[in-house]
Amino acid sequence: MSRIVFFLVPGVHLLDLAGPAQVFSTAADFGHPYALAYVAEQPQVLTAQGLPLAAGTDWPDLGPDDLIVVPGWRTSTPAGAPAIGDASLQVLRDHHAGGGTVASVCAGADALGRAGLLDGRHCTTHHDVQDELARRHPRAVLVRDVLFTADDRVVTSAGIASGIDLALHLVATRHGPAAAAKVAREMVVHTRRNGHEPQSSEMLRHRSHLVDTVHRAQDLIDARFDQPLPLPALASAVGVSERTLTRLFRRATGLTPLRYQQALRLERAEHLIGHGATMDAAARSVGFEDPRMLRRLRARAA
Repeated sequence: MSRIVFFLVPGVHLLDLAGPAQVFSTAADFGHPYALAYVAEQPQVLTAQGLPLAAGTDWPDLGPDDLIVVPGWRTSTPAGAPAIGDASLQVLRDHHAGGGTVASVCAGADALGRAGLLDGRHCTTHHDVQDELARRHPRAVLVRDVLFTADDRVVTSAGIASGIDLALHLVATRHGPAAAAKVAREMVVHTRRNGHEPQSSEMLRHRSHLVDTVHRAQDLIDARFDQPLPLPALASAVGVSERTLTRLFRRATGLTPLRYQQALRLERAEHLIGHGATMDAAARSVGFEDPRMLRRLRARAA
């Protein structure tokens, strides 16, 4: 069971909190092992929208598979953020040092900066407070005008609805693109997002279209990206010819179905390698019979 712990500060924005919480809650409904918890420095937190929230004041024991999320708060600049105690900042530092992941939504990035977790790492925040975040944390590598970034288990998002994209990215990374797509469909979320930044997941990056035939083909590929998927069988499954599917797929995503499948395999393999798997083991895990294909794809993407 993985814990998703939301650290709440006074003035927290409801959607910054509720969006990611809904993603992980829905993932849990589909059988993924998540337990959500809410921690604050006081037992009741008043949100920016005036709704009081109850929270625990003691941090649970956390392990490498757990995630801490810091939702954003109402402020014109990060400098106007509520005070955060040294003990809470130390929890953020210790969790990351122990192999865990920390994430922020909107102005919540400032909390990660205060903990020293943005130093030398790519990060982003809401466009209204980007300049102030860069001023307060000059060692951070600020990436402007993107929805989210991920760098060495520090994940930041631009704010409000982009917290949903961040959470879907984490679900896709942990459980595969089909799991994230299923959660997004359940939430009636248009699985879009950033086609220009390497931090975004391949599944989300190539879902920014409204072509139902291609979405249905992608659903099949997402669910079986590590298995052989001949184009004739894929086209038959969605009820069009091979030529029509290739044309529609390329127009909607910029890729052929095979290239899309390879992109999913490469992304998953990179995740496995980053967690200690050998090249050969990662290649086999994602469906490549010959590790040389994975090497070629990695070289092409470099």
